[in-house]
Amino acid sequence: MNKPIDVALIGGGIMSATLGTLLKQLEPTWNIQIFERLSQVALESSNPWNNAGTGHSALCELNYTPEGEDGSIDISGAVKVNEQFQVSRQFWAHLLDVGALPDPSAFINSTPHMSFVWGEDNVEYLRKRYEALKDHPLFAGMEFSTEASVIRSWAPLLIPGRRKDQPIAATHIAAGTDVDFGALTRLLLNYLTTNGADLVLEESVTNLKRKNGLWRISTRHTIGNAPEVYDAKFVFVGAGGYALNLLQKSGIKEIRGFGGFPVSGEFLRTDNQDLVRKHQAKVYGKASVGAPPMSVPHLDTRVVDGHASLMFGPYAGFSPKFLKSGSVFDLIKSIRPHNLIPMIAAGAQNLSLVRYLLSQLIALPSTKFDALLEFFPDGEPGDWYKITAGQRVQVIKKDAKKGGVLQFGTEVVAAADGSIAGLLGASPGASTAVPIMLGLVEKCFPERIDAWRPMLVEMVPSYGKQLSDSATFAKKTMAETAKELQIAK
Repeated sequence: MNKPIDVALIGGGIMSATLGTLLKQLEPTWNIQIFERLSQVALESSNPWNNAGTGHSALCELNYTPEGEDGSIDISGAVKVNEQFQVSRQFWAHLLDVGALPDPSAFINSTPHMSFVWGEDNVEYLRKRYEALKDHPLFAGMEFSTEASVIRSWAPLLIPGRRKDQPIAATHIAAGTDVDFGALTRLLLNYLTTNGADLVLEESVTNLKRKNGLWRISTRHTIGNAPEVYDAKFVFVGAGGYALNLLQKSGIKEIRGFGGFPVSGEFLRTDNQDLVRKHQAKVYGKASVGAPPMSVPHLDTRVVDGHASLMFGPYAGFSPKFLKSGSVFDLIKSIRPHNLIPMIAAGAQNLSLVRYLLSQLIALPSTKFDALLEFFPDGEPGDWYKITAGQRVQVIKKDAKKGGVLQFGTEVVAAADGSIAGLLGASPGASTAVPIMLGLVEKCFPERIDAWRPMLVEMVPSYGKQLSDSATFAKKTMAETAKELQIAK
């Protein structure tokens, strides 16, 4: 019998890196084994050019603050996401404080977050959103303007070339960030391997089976070496789009009824530094009718490996692959008798999404560039080039009333005994990796939480609390975190 691994992490992305680092802080003696099927870590969803670099905190993403039929603005989603991102920031600040991470500029940079809209109805919506958020402790410092001169001072590219009689409005908050989750993943995994964890690259997990109280993990090396077998006490499946398939292979009943709907996408990118210097912000607009939340248009500053670029999009597409480097048979292979009805039901309820995807697939390049011109009227096609985004697999799950629903977000699926868990879904994903993994730890190790609590509070001062419950606590905690991360308050 193989020597059992305490913790097996499948997938070399931000989720596995975060969970591994959490557990290493809590239980330094546990041995950890990490499996990555590609030649390097963080090449799929955690790669910043695959749309994992926003630093979602709901400061500017309008889909988190829907307008009700009575005209009221629901800020509960925005508060929840912001709370989650603050937890991630606190954990990173702790790792910097104890030397587990180096200079924060290696992965996080101050980048103002803005919302920008045009048209009378949208201007009124943004005004109401601002009024609903401006006094909340998590959104302190938010500014609002309808004046072109003010908006131009925040983001110069948005105004020149725009009709002077066009109603416009923007919000601006300096406390936003840009996070290079590829760099952060590599730094966390370097910390883990430096402290005893084993990382195996080009090693695909082919099967997961419960045997003698352990999880038997079968793997195969990319270049065709003989299969390897490992036994693990605890398994986390953080394999992005492939998590569904591996959890299905595990046979746990909790995965029954779950399916996945893959969505691909494209962005326009420019490295023209004259433009980059004029747009130091992340600017989000309103989504098209029928577009999924992950398709909200935005013109972003991205800082990757210390170099700044601009990225606009996304333009949605469709591929049956569950990973960018996956197989065209991924979607078909994911279908099981237990998830067929939920998948059909979810599809029938989301025909507007299907129409949106079809319109994006047939859109001409000139039509797609027109979407950029709505943000940046003086944009020139020659300054921009297309890049392909990563695959996102949206969660489909059973629903007692509807048969099945398409869920935009993430879902932790864990066995009843806590011995195996995996993460399904997409946005806001990487930005909320720490609270998601804290929730997983609570679900899978409930008997240890009391003993771990002092360390958990040391790593995340707001653990077990809500920053939004106390303006004083929020201000103090956020200021200390910002100081450690060397970013704007």
